[in-house]
Amino acid sequence: MSVGVSHWTNPLRDPRDRRLPRVAGPCGLVIFGVTGDLSRKKLMPAVYDLANRGLLPPGFALVGFARRDWANEDFADVVHDAVKAHSRTPFRESVWNQLAEGCRFVPGELGDDAAFARLRETVDELDRERGTRGNHAFYLSVPPKLFPGTVHELQTSGLAEASDGGWRRVVVEKPFGHDLASARELNRIVGAVFKPDSVFRIDHYLGKETVQNILALRFANEMFEPIWNRNYVDNVQITMAEDIGIGGRAGYYDGIGAARDVIQNHLLQLLALVAMEEPISFDARDLRLEKEKVLSAVKLPARLDLHTARGQYAAGWQGGVQVGGYLQEEGIAKTSTTETYAAIELGVDTRRWAGVPFFLRTGKRLARRVTEIALELHRAPHLPFAETATEELGQNAIVIRVQPDEGVTVRFGSKVPGTAMEVRDVNMDFAYGESFTEASPEAYERLLLDVLLGDPPLFPRHEEVELSWQILDPIEQHWAASGKPEPYASGGWGPDSAAQMLARTGRTWRRP
Repeated sequence: MSVGVSHWTNPLRDPRDRRLPRVAGPCGLVIFGVTGDLSRKKLMPAVYDLANRGLLPPGFALVGFARRDWANEDFADVVHDAVKAHSRTPFRESVWNQLAEGCRFVPGELGDDAAFARLRETVDELDRERGTRGNHAFYLSVPPKLFPGTVHELQTSGLAEASDGGWRRVVVEKPFGHDLASARELNRIVGAVFKPDSVFRIDHYLGKETVQNILALRFANEMFEPIWNRNYVDNVQITMAEDIGIGGRAGYYDGIGAARDVIQNHLLQLLALVAMEEPISFDARDLRLEKEKVLSAVKLPARLDLHTARGQYAAGWQGGVQVGGYLQEEGIAKTSTTETYAAIELGVDTRRWAGVPFFLRTGKRLARRVTEIALELHRAPHLPFAETATEELGQNAIVIRVQPDEGVTVRFGSKVPGTAMEVRDVNMDFAYGESFTEASPEAYERLLLDVLLGDPPLFPRHEEVELSWQILDPIEQHWAASGKPEPYASGGWGPDSAAQMLARTGRTWRRP
């Protein structure tokens, strides 16, 4: 007698098969600061896209907390408008209706005990009405200075405490402190309330498909890993360039600057993924262990004045439009010394990377928006050609394009068609958009789902955060003592000091 086995209980299916969709169990998400840009443009659309892909449970609950006199219906309208404007997947009325049934709003101030008591009542009510079973994640989409007070309120209201086999998790947006001391204090405060595995520090760059592809590129392909070392790599350049100014972020950005905003988290995480050794597995613990080894091995140059650069954008032309400088932005003091461009040279003191400089740069109002990782290889030790045949030949390079045109480029030399021997650089491109029919999920889709699943590989732990601040703090202290940042014209590639920084080593920045 044969016995049928359902699709969902097939004993032959390996639970570790990552091709199977990972669907979150019963749960809810509470967003503090739900009226802000991050929530409207990223978080709420990501929640809808996950629901539209069938990755959220039918009884999923979404709770907004903010200083608004809204009813649940008003909040649902706000979510609806955000989803219609910013979601990645097509709008479907049936999906929206199911999601809207679980939308709740709690008005109140952060630090208001009565408001948090109402929030707890709402969460308990959702457990009864929606079957969320005590499983709730709290997303702190609020300014960093409000993190400690919000975590304290979660503790005193009892919201941080899970019961009856449920879980409670907290999600913290960057920046994680503004230096090593503040990061340690924040980690102490959060760690006193939530267990380490229940704390998720969001770095949305780590949720991008192309960033995760670094691991596949390196460890699934024999053609790259053998040359991924000092014997073949001359230098590594990691760039995050933006063609916009600070926009309406003056209150956040001024006093923080480009290095704290981008290098401490995004770029040092990319450096760690590029330079790490092969992990035993891709479980969270093994990945973090290898990244921590790399960050522990990072060495600063002896002369920070010669191997770092900082700038502040001045007026100029951007995309055919004349734009003002940083000091002309609304809300910025005319005496501000906050940098909008930062470049640093680092070394990684390991056998694999000894002697290879890692150049990291980020800036606003640059020539174009692009994030990339470029490994430039040594020049061939001998070229059996006439000098005129190879005068236009540069260095071979492997370039990982993180945004906006996600993919990988390999640059190498090829003969120009014709009777003469002439060698020039050519590119061999892989583009996600051309090779895969399915569009890549937004980073926040992946990261929110991982939070709800309790899957932490893409989230930096406090050890990584503190190691990153140990790298950046001496540079920030040097800059604070060295005066104002160097002005650079909007629409270019940064201050002259950044170009001189590489010129001293006989190298130049790539022009993406």
